[in-house]
Amino acid sequence: MRGGGSVSRARVARRIAAGAAYGGGGIGLVGVAAVGLLLAEVQLAKRSVGGGIAPLPPRGDGLYGLAFGREDPLSLGVLGDSTAAGQGVRRAGQTPAALLASGLAAVAERPVDVCNVALAGARSDDLERQVTQLLSDTSRMPDICVIMIGANDVTHRMPPTESVRHLAGAVRRLRTAGAEVVVGTCPDLGTIEPVYQPLRWLARRASRQLAAAQTIVAVEQGARTVSLGDLLGPEFAENPREMFSMDNYHPSAEGYATAAMAMLPTLCAALGLWPETDRLDADRDEDMLPVAKAAATAAKEAGTEVTGARAPWALLKHRRRRRIPAESPASAAHGAAEEPSSSRATRR
Repeated sequence: MRGGGSVSRARVARRIAAGAAYGGGGIGLVGVAAVGLLLAEVQLAKRSVGGGIAPLPPRGDGLYGLAFGREDPLSLGVLGDSTAAGQGVRRAGQTPAALLASGLAAVAERPVDVCNVALAGARSDDLERQVTQLLSDTSRMPDICVIMIGANDVTHRMPPTESVRHLAGAVRRLRTAGAEVVVGTCPDLGTIEPVYQPLRWLARRASRQLAAAQTIVAVEQGARTVSLGDLLGPEFAENPREMFSMDNYHPSAEGYATAAMAMLPTLCAALGLWPETDRLDADRDEDMLPVAKAAATAAKEAGTEVTGARAPWALLKHRRRRRIPAESPASAAHGAAEEPSSSRATRR
């Protein structure tokens, strides 16, 4: 499973990461013409399957876990693109930010205050602005941040070295501010329907290469990563009509819940809340590997966590997923009500 192919993928990911560190920009994921054709196919898929348009993301900011009071809340910052913003669902409680906040509150037995600065359509070069916005309120510095980004970088032909350079800078600023950081790496664009072969293969290859490079630079800056891959689980391949929203591109409520269940254990571990240790479990195929090899392996195994160990090694973990608890009406977030359409439209 981790033979020559993984070594080759690790080498490409390391080259991209090194290019970002030293200012290189000539390493491409796939040919420019192929990526242009892929983008056209993605746009066709978003228009043609089901004929629907995903609703603008609702605002999920606010306080979650009110059953535990309002005092001494954990602060969760969310950054990234439409996936981080929650485009594709209609209720704030269905967004990744709300789902993760509810899960954190249940585990920590503390309320969780959410600030979501993610923007639909964003690429990695928007992260600097998002980090500045998140850190501008010095009275509410984040304890932990989640970054989900990368798909638009691939479809809009951003050089991968530039993409991961922006991500590394964002992680570095957040870590310097004292926040733990978890990066959900580039999702697998090969799951989009109807993107057909050979473009499906090209989309998967480009996505995985970027995801592996993102993992390397994020771990080197002190973050943990979780591979989103095919958006975290065979459920997407087996039940695409349930796991994608009406535009067949963004996740549905069920899809976001699946992703949040996979990411929650890593957030809890980063905050020291999770009851299990970082001891490797051979039964779950966990290992300590050179960071580039761990990154390449994680990119093709959705839901895999990579966290730094002793340089240049990293831990490859498959944490047990936990179901996100549903909040009762009495403990719902005070900021989770739907916004008027005009208010939400300004966030695109």
